[in-house]
Amino acid sequence: MSTGYKIDDQEALHYVTFQVVHWIDIFTRKEYRDIIIDSLNYCQQHKGLEVYGYVIMSNHIHLLLKSEVGLISSTLRDLKSFTTKQMLQFMQTEQESRRKWMLNLFAFSATSHKRNRQYQIWIHENHAEEIYSLKFIRQKLDYIHNNPVRAGIVEHPEDFLYLSARNYSGLPAVLDIELLYLNAGWNRSSNFRK
Repeated sequence: MSTGYKIDDQEALHYVTFQVVHWIDIFTRKEYRDIIIDSLNYCQQHKGLEVYGYVIMSNHIHLLLKSEVGLISSTLRDLKSFTTKQMLQFMQTEQESRRKWMLNLFAFSATSHKRNRQYQIWIHENHAEEIYSLKFIRQKLDYIHNNPVRAGIVEHPEDFLYLSARNYSGLPAVLDIELLYLNAGWNRSSNFRK
């Protein structure tokens, strides 16, 4: 059942949210966060994904991104599918104290959707919003960067390792991104200028 967040323009800049089923705090462990980072990096290098902002919270991810090849929906589908397989493999082969509990919830979630086989980690919806103005870009980037601050995890955004605020502050970051120079201007037809 669609909730109105379908990606119509496959080449446009979008703000997307990936949510873990039942708000399970899977990303409290570094290994799962690193699976996401490695997968995003792969999509940047091999699938034309351009990332302009990101945060990996305990149970959801926010991204500001676009596809230089116009295949954003299929890239996001592949990303979620691959990360699901990688996280399940880690969960089943490594020390994971929450293994049984998480696998039971992921298995339960899979029963409510025909497209699932055995486990469902991600909610199927990407909650994608097309970026249509400079004000909207600023709003979403500020929201992404202040997420860990609002959650009480850090005092300053750039202190959170899995957050693009580090890139924008010139600090070492876990993922290379395309920086937005918002004072340089932006328009919908060219998406934006760097």
